[in-house]
Amino acid sequence: MAVKTFKFFLRTHKWTGIILSVLLAMTAVTGFLLLVKKQVAWIQPPTMKGAAGEVEDFITNQRLFEVVLSHGHADFQAMDDIDRVDFRPDKRVFKVRSLHNNAEIQVDAITGDVLSIDVRRSDLIEQIHDGSFFAGWFHDWGMPVVALALLFLVFSGLWLWLEPVIRKARRRRRNAA
Repeated sequence: MAVKTFKFFLRTHKWTGIILSVLLAMTAVTGFLLLVKKQVAWIQPPTMKGAAGEVEDFITNQRLFEVVLSHGHADFQAMDDIDRVDFRPDKRVFKVRSLHNNAEIQVDAITGDVLSIDVRRSDLIEQIHDGSFFAGWFHDWGMPVVALALLFLVFSGLWLWLEPVIRKARRRRRNAA
């Protein structure tokens, strides 16, 4: 019985590892890129610093959207093209992200000047990392299965390492008795 259990775990451990190796490698690579995104401008544009000023000097949301939409960028033609606005009060800058092509425009919160127009690849990398790039169902159902399979690999690997040690110790005790 112990040999059958060992062989079962060996086979399932091997095939689970083979099947998941691509997904685990993808998750590891994208996870690493997300860890270093602030240090690599190609992944995520650095946050610019706006002009000095006080809270009462900040431009209004209406003015922010006028600046972004009037700039003529292909990914910011209408309000529906805007995914979100990220505000950094310490740097006095608005980061406006598009729904299209991971575009980002940074606007000075005091003057309303456009400080930067760039591609924010970190969002795409995050979508690949969490599985939502492939499909919504893959993020919701596939990635949890990948996590459980990874736990299975950890525990079955420990069993595959410990079981022969335990078997050898039992054999030694039997032979000594």
